Amino acid sequence: MKTALIYSKDFSTYCFGVDHPFKLQRYRLAFELMRAYGLTDGAGKVVGEYPVVGDEDLLSFHAPDYLARLKEFNAASEPRADFLYGLGDVENPVFPGFFDWACLGTAGTVEAVRLVTEEGFDCAFNLAGGWHHAHRSRASGFSYVNDAVVAINRLVAKGKRVAYLDIDAHHGDGVQEAFYDTDRVLTISLHESGIYFFPGTGFENETGTGRGKGYAVNVPLLGHTDDALFMKAFDEVAFPLIAAYDPDVLVTQIGADTFRTDPLTRLEITTHSYSYIMRKLKALRIPWAAVGGGGYDMINVARAWTIAWACMNGVELSPRLPASFVELIAPLGYGNRMLLDAMHWSPEDDRNRALDAVEKSIAAIRATVFPVIIGCHG
Repeated sequence: MKTALIYSKDFSTYCFGVDHPFKLQRYRLAFELMRAYGLTDGAGKVVGEYPVVGDEDLLSFHAPDYLARLKEFNAASEPRADFLYGLGDVENPVFPGFFDWACLGTAGTVEAVRLVTEEGFDCAFNLAGGWHHAHRSRASGFSYVNDAVVAINRLVAKGKRVAYLDIDAHHGDGVQEAFYDTDRVLTISLHESGIYFFPGTGFENETGTGRGKGYAVNVPLLGHTDDALFMKAFDEVAFPLIAAYDPDVLVTQIGADTFRTDPLTRLEITTHSYSYIMRKLKALRIPWAAVGGGGYDMINVARAWTIAWACMNGVELSPRLPASFVELIAPLGYGNRMLLDAMHWSPEDDRNRALDAVEKSIAAIRATVFPVIIGCHG
């Protein structure tokens, strides 16, 4: 396998704010755990420098007036806010260099898709990507620029068909929005149900419009969905649809906020189902560009993305964290010792409700989406 890890020390040099749940130190911790396991020397290529992203790419999705405001606020010396564009509130703060930082991550995703389509790489993983909530003219959910949409638009412009899979705990609403009316991109999102959870979208009846009818797929999961149910949703919806669609490129958002110890979410998966999904995605043997995404327990993020990178390279890891990494995180207050978790089962009553919901979702998708995708591409 020819693989690339997109990582820059500059990923962690900005700050959303001391009290903001999104901590950019996650990138350094993930890279340090990969290094401790020997995954940055000889396991794939570490790409630390790559071309900047320009207006032509950004304007393929984002509105000119929105980009102008991003640039204006980025250069301002005093705090700024414009709630019309979702900028300057608690969720999406305007901090020094925020647009530079968003462009750095977006450029990494553009480079990842270039590597797998032009340079013969099998997998490329951009740690600082996955900003799936950014809309055409509005920041949302800690996302200012939608890197996946910008990168996928490049691929579509070259005639490529793309499958986008999102396993973050939050619905990939911005990506769905961008491709809701096209059959050139199949979007699939497994996420915590929007009935009570941000961004309040991503239900089974959101299946696309026009030529895109049947090409938007959503599996909303109830709180307490555990490993077995998460794997069930993947195996019975995502995997067969991706295989049938048989895209030229697979783009995945592999956020780690689905983990049961994440402070902002109520799903209950562990490294067990996360590892399983990574192995299944690799087995598809489709050129694969992965981007990071959410995760608000930094050690969960480091563990998840190290597992993903090891899987891409076919490396089996010790279930115990390396001693050097344990020494690094101990002064930060983390007592973690294990990379891998045991498979987790939710309490029976919670699990039964979650099982009923996922079976209902699967049945609805089989009735509405499968005839389109399997019928046209299977």
